[in-house]
Amino acid sequence: MIVILKNTGGTNLSSVCHAMNRIGAQYQVTDDPQKILAADRVILPGVGSATEAMKRLKKSELLPILRELTQPVLGICLGMQLLFRHSAEGDTDCLGVIPGKVFPLKTPHSSIRIPHMGWNKLKNVDPLDPLCRGLPEDAYAYFIHSFAAELGPWVKATTDYGQTIPAVVKYKNFFGCQFHPEKSSRVGDIILKNFIEMDV
Repeated sequence: MIVILKNTGGTNLSSVCHAMNRIGAQYQVTDDPQKILAADRVILPGVGSATEAMKRLKKSELLPILRELTQPVLGICLGMQLLFRHSAEGDTDCLGVIPGKVFPLKTPHSSIRIPHMGWNKLKNVDPLDPLCRGLPEDAYAYFIHSFAAELGPWVKATTDYGQTIPAVVKYKNFFGCQFHPEKSSRVGDIILKNFIEMDV
């Protein structure tokens, strides 16, 4: 069974559920620690503030549980950023399962507007990464964000928006998409299916 966390805040929970229905996946939305621990897969969605999301997780007493999960975990958008050690948004300590940090997007010239919102091409895709398997060469994904993780060995795909942005990350059993796979049409469906079907 796939568990989708329900209390990280934001508005993408319903769209994630819709995407799971679209690809025929069985799931439940919960913040029950025992169901999270027993799940085959865990999805951490999120839109909005890192500070508020971490407060919700702390209030639900889920922080130590999430940090110790050994099954595949997928963070989406803000959910991906929460996997990192620290976010400059509100000077927030996050889950820390990926050792890097999250910083505001840069605005090197006037054509770069924040938030980064829209379709961008995925680049430098690692074809051996289980989340990226089978992606087409011209894969585009839908982004909405104002912060981005730093580059590091965890990066499995990037995109460009005035800077090189980690678009897909993997560190041990933790995966992340800075974009919204649930809103990224066929490319998003491939990624979600890969997450559900990957060998563990």
